[in-house]
Amino acid sequence: MARTGRPKAELILSDAERAALEGWVRRRSTPQAWALRCRIILACASGASNKDVAAQVGSTPHAVGRWRKRFVEHRIAGLGDMPRSGGPRTVADEQVAAVVKRTLGSAPKNATHWSTRAMAKETGLSQSTVSRIWRAFGLQPHRTETSRLSTDPSFVDEVHDVTGLYLDPPERAPVFCVDEKSQLRALDRSQPVLPTMPGVPQRLTHDYVRAGTTTLSAALEAATGKVIGSLHRRHRAEEFKKFLIKLDREVPQGLDVHLVLDDHATHRTPAIKTWLVARPRFHRRLGRVSKVDLGL
Repeated sequence: MARTGRPKAELILSDAERAALEGWVRRRSTPQAWALRCRIILACASGASNKDVAAQVGSTPHAVGRWRKRFVEHRIAGLGDMPRSGGPRTVADEQVAAVVKRTLGSAPKNATHWSTRAMAKETGLSQSTVSRIWRAFGLQPHRTETSRLSTDPSFVDEVHDVTGLYLDPPERAPVFCVDEKSQLRALDRSQPVLPTMPGVPQRLTHDYVRAGTTTLSAALEAATGKVIGSLHRRHRAEEFKKFLIKLDREVPQGLDVHLVLDDHATHRTPAIKTWLVARPRFHRRLGRVSKVDLGL
């Protein structure tokens, strides 16, 4: 009985094509997907059916038929990835380059920086297109960052000193990063907070009562992460001295204490200097202290 079914396309290889396909199959650096396509074409050239080739190379008859047809129509070039379906590209490279150049090298009239709408109006592109170009090149013209260079001739030595304390603190000498956060709002709820109960979440009122402001002084121990803090009504040298006294009480006697402080006025008054001189175990280090380091 004659075999029925869709006739397969006849596939005949030239000597150059066969040598190229066999070379790719033998080469270890050939990608597996490309090597599989080469084995399929070599097996098809022997006259085997798509089903037999699929069983031989570990693929499916449908895939074998697709690569057979692609090779017959386009030869070796047909084994590569063909262009996908979809609309043609509407934004040329020159337009992308113009958006990037204009964003980096100019500013709009009556504005400090470009917005997507302003750039779209200027270039004739859509706002979404401008947004995609900015995201692709990491452009954020609405953001600014500030920096400050110190003119202190001993700045580099101070940086080395503070960095060395953080990275390699001395034995039996805790290192504290000290700072204050003033003008903290002291708020309280107008009604008592109802605690959590089985099946009932914590409940609190939407309004609150203002109780003025407070100042938080805190010292972060670099080695352990322990924070010693105290609250004060005002932010003066007198309150900072009280905080130092508390720190002196909580740190065991017999240990040297390294304090990394900024150059705030409350840290360098005569009363503070006198207090530090009277306690030789306290060593003051000048450094820029970030409130992020203190978790404030």
